Amino acid sequence: MQKDEITPHVDELARVLEGKVDRKEIQEELEIYLNEYRVTLESAKRGIVRKYGGDPRLLIRQDRKKINEVGPTEQNVDILVRVVSVNEKDLEREGDIRTILYGIFADETGTLSYTAWEGDRFDFGRGDVILIRNAYTKEWNGNTQINLGNRAFVEKQDPGSLPLMEDFGPVFSGGGDITLSQLQDGMNGINVTGRILSVESREVTVQGEPRILFSGTIADESGKAQFTAWHDFDLKEGEVVKIENAYTRSWRGIPQLNFGERAKVQRVEKSLPSEFELSSPFARSVADMERIGGGIDVSIKGVVVDIKRGSGLIFRCPECNRQVQSGSCRIHGKVEAIPDLRIKAVLDDGEGSLTAIINREVTERLLGITLDDALTKARAAMDQEIVKEDMEDLLLPSPVELRGNVTSDEFGLMMIVTDARFMRDDVKGEAKTLLELLGV
Repeated sequence: MQKDEITPHVDELARVLEGKVDRKEIQEELEIYLNEYRVTLESAKRGIVRKYGGDPRLLIRQDRKKINEVGPTEQNVDILVRVVSVNEKDLEREGDIRTILYGIFADETGTLSYTAWEGDRFDFGRGDVILIRNAYTKEWNGNTQINLGNRAFVEKQDPGSLPLMEDFGPVFSGGGDITLSQLQDGMNGINVTGRILSVESREVTVQGEPRILFSGTIADESGKAQFTAWHDFDLKEGEVVKIENAYTRSWRGIPQLNFGERAKVQRVEKSLPSEFELSSPFARSVADMERIGGGIDVSIKGVVVDIKRGSGLIFRCPECNRQVQSGSCRIHGKVEAIPDLRIKAVLDDGEGSLTAIINREVTERLLGITLDDALTKARAAMDQEIVKEDMEDLLLPSPVELRGNVTSDEFGLMMIVTDARFMRDDVKGEAKTLLELLGV
């Protein structure tokens, strides 16, 4: 290797070793590794850094990638990006609260969503150009997502080393074409294409004036979203439309699509799955829900790890539907309570956990017991807690798949379950996989 070829690598080694070793000594060591030991350049550099007590992870790999070159399930990714957006979220897990960062990275070839799992370690903001080392990627909703874990390093770079965000095009500045799975709270000027699954109108009062709005569900290959149209675009169920200049707002963590008179809606010929196919739930993980904040009609596989108090045979107030204790409602006092069945379960999928609320209909279908069965057993035992104990025997720790809407608040994630099943196709295999994820 000629002197002009070796100089950049000496510069890099000097930087990583923070000036603790003379440049001449570094160059001599590098030449020995290359010419006498006959190792590769990358191995030589790592060996020299280790020899002098440095961290080899700070070295820039020669295979630094562009965004359009990154695929799912990659490890040790080095990439230079501009930060398009950065959002902060606190997650509570096992009693500890940690801050994560999430948003969009971009370079001249495209965009990637990201999650930095130790938000306190990283200091970057919107518009910064950063060099990321030792990231990893995962697939989420059919798209590649970059993750910054405990091995990742971030260094701010010269802002001129990548084009400005306005030079990237509208998608990088918060607008442009996106899929429904990419919706996040606070987006403006976005364009989405999807099939209308449902639509209905209702009258509301806005600033003292009556208005007709239209709400429903729209879906594409990546997911579903609820929408509100503040103008009559004559939307019909089943048609495929492109909505331009929409914006998002969230309700209990779920991003919702909004568009009004300034939006443009056109019927398009884009090939999308049928209404029937899009009516199926979209598979998600708890980590997905934590990052987004919630979702509609999703399915999550996991293990039931706890049945919470308030499960089993319960009694409700006929006036407000609240659970009553000893025949007394805290709002309406003594009432003629109505019996009901409910499960409040904790589901863990190995990446996180959520509370699942399962109503009577789904409980009866899942467990094969009826409300009458539960009442009969409770009367015979003179103890309604026996129903909860039976639920624990049947559910703990069982691998299940739950379908429903997931919301979030200060208490965490909660799914209102619309369907549930035991994973019976390969119970042993699925249970083993999920229990391994849980470390059991």
